[in-house]
Amino acid sequence: MSIFQKKQGFFEKLKRGLAKTRDLLLTDVNDIILGKKEIDQELFDELEEALIAADVGPAFTAELIERMTDSVRRKELDSPERLKEVLRNTMKAILKKNEAPLVLPKNGIFTILVVGVNGTGKTTTIGKLAHQFKEQGHSVLMVAADTFRAAAIEQLAIWSQRVGVPLIKQKMNSDPSAVVFDAIAAAKTGRADVLIVDTAGRLHTQVNLMEEMKKMKRVMSRELPGAPHEVLLVLDATTGQNAVSQAKMFSDSVGVTGLVLTKLDGTSKGGVILRIAKEYNIPIRYIGIGEGLDDLREFSSEDFVSALFEQGNS
Repeated sequence: MSIFQKKQGFFEKLKRGLAKTRDLLLTDVNDIILGKKEIDQELFDELEEALIAADVGPAFTAELIERMTDSVRRKELDSPERLKEVLRNTMKAILKKNEAPLVLPKNGIFTILVVGVNGTGKTTTIGKLAHQFKEQGHSVLMVAADTFRAAAIEQLAIWSQRVGVPLIKQKMNSDPSAVVFDAIAAAKTGRADVLIVDTAGRLHTQVNLMEEMKKMKRVMSRELPGAPHEVLLVLDATTGQNAVSQAKMFSDSVGVTGLVLTKLDGTSKGGVILRIAKEYNIPIRYIGIGEGLDDLREFSSEDFVSALFEQGNS
């Protein structure tokens, strides 16, 4: 299969995956606009209510209504039907600011600390990233620094075998910082130029978990100046408001530098990506729409908005 065919296949899957989000967001918008003869305050009030209900958030909604009001004032909008065009363009403009692919350097060791609560698809994301980086010609090490759960180490070991990437691990309840120390030492001997570090994902409100992560960051920075080079937060799109809370918590505690939004396939809460983009301004690196190795892709604002506004093939 060619790169073009793979991209087209992913786009069609993304359209199908966003069907529930599209239904929640655009059905209400279409119903509000349909039959309206003029643009008035009542129309804006109804749109505002529908958008907030679709998880896009108050900040995005406020900017959108402001843009629409301004366009009406400047007589650029003469019919309700054209409001959808403003909606689409506003979405694209906001997401475009956060569209930032992860670029790995050609030289040196690049470290990625992957964070997020349990159940977001963190381990799966690490496996897919390891596969992609290996395909790009990098030598990769996966690092099992979630030592609090035996299942986390076992899951990462399965992915290690599946994608053919070595795993650095210790026994359960080992010091996570010691595992990271070993991984960096191994990378320095030439075993890898990319380290992908899994971390514990117990409830993000637990202070001790965040302190453990801060310690890991200190150890990484001491052993390899500049590390971690990326703190990648994995969020589950199906959790809506919880994903927003997690973005704030991890950003405040460990300084998130990039986002992965998983489980976009089949959720009605895909609009949360707009809320997070608008309110936290964190680069969106990847989106995930399935279990396959190729179902994690670099985020494209153009593709996301186009898929949201187009009907998927059945």
